[in-house]
Amino acid sequence: MAPDGIACMMMRGGTSKGAYFLADNLPSDPTERDRLLLRIMGSPDPRQIDGIGGADPLTSKVAVVRASTRPDFDVDYLFLQVFVDQDLVSDSQNCGNILAGVGAFAIERGLVEAGEGETAIRIFMENTAQSAVARVRTENGRPVYAGEARIDGVPGSAAPVYLAFTDAAGSSCGALLPTGSAATEIDGVTCTLIDNGMPVVVMRATDFGLTGYESREELEANEAVKVRIERIRLAAGPLMNLGDVAKKSVPKMTLVAPPTGGGAIMTRSLIPHRVHASIGVFGALSVATACMFPESPAASMAVLPAGEEKTVAVEHPTGNMEILLRVDQDAPGGLGECSFLRTTRKLFDGQVFAA
Repeated sequence: MAPDGIACMMMRGGTSKGAYFLADNLPSDPTERDRLLLRIMGSPDPRQIDGIGGADPLTSKVAVVRASTRPDFDVDYLFLQVFVDQDLVSDSQNCGNILAGVGAFAIERGLVEAGEGETAIRIFMENTAQSAVARVRTENGRPVYAGEARIDGVPGSAAPVYLAFTDAAGSSCGALLPTGSAATEIDGVTCTLIDNGMPVVVMRATDFGLTGYESREELEANEAVKVRIERIRLAAGPLMNLGDVAKKSVPKMTLVAPPTGGGAIMTRSLIPHRVHASIGVFGALSVATACMFPESPAASMAVLPAGEEKTVAVEHPTGNMEILLRVDQDAPGGLGECSFLRTTRKLFDGQVFAA
């Protein structure tokens, strides 16, 4: 590989962080690009000691951004999950946390002109050919990172980033409920196979002899449960129109339990082989949506507010994530616009070396 540095911005997006690149600064050939990103991140290696990855799936992520040629969009965004200890890079999913940094990155790189006060950036998500609008606080032509917004899983506060979606349903699977039902039995476990921005399999924790309140470390150490969950995941892949998912990062597997902190539902998510420290944005959106189907295993334990517009707080190991769902019977799955609050921060800007 060439010894020249590659322009790279490291950003925290929501409860993840990753490397943000302009598409023109990476190889156009996907195989060559992925080989380069594995080298940059230091994979495969559990510590990623020879790269900039943080030895965790949540910190081994990449955003590839370009000015969009589509008339209704400002930028195109491709998310890539660089596996930590495997020689794999996956484009089979979106990432709503890394998405939270795309608008600010686009302004930083001159792809979008900032307005005064707030700038709305229309983003085409290449992974699933769907759209998002990010509203970013801006001042004097630059993104504002400092602010009063707080999200669980991130210390301190930052400027709010509001993300809105109208077409998340069926993002990867072609339908909100790819099996046509909110209750599908796999390996003796009743599951909801759902895709509202992220393919997710929702299951009761009690069906695995768990409470659903175990720590991340306890679940990581429970090999018997992990093996069974993986067996269900492999069976769910074809049912969700995802094919063989043995080497894919989807579907995500989420165990649910009754809420304990005033939210709607408690979750423990696998992404898919490591236990998530919190929960992914689109994963939370899919779980929140599952709670609205009476036959789903999530519905019997969920505490949902009344009304056509619902703020659904999805609890996770480090707090909760609030999802705003708007009921619209004329929309796919009966859902209209979905939105949520994230924050982002620029960590460094410079060059990264792969040789």
